[in-house]
Amino acid sequence: MSTFLLYTLMLYIAGGLGIAAAFVAKGVDRVSHPMTFTLGARLALFPGAVALWPYVLLRWMRARSTG
Repeated sequence: MSTFLLYTLMLYIAGGLGIAAAFVAKGVDRVSHPMTFTLGARLALFPGAVALWPYVLLRWMRARSTG
């Protein structure tokens, strides 16, 4: 694997970790307004939020602008 791809992947994962941590801590309540999430549910959401962080960020920003 080339070093460019490796650094790109590392940057994607680092961004995902930051966005996912903030989303699981605060954003999930705003995106799914009528539902509350337990700690276990938040931990289960974390890996998916890391992997799909661009979509998670987009949904979070849309919920923020409408609510």
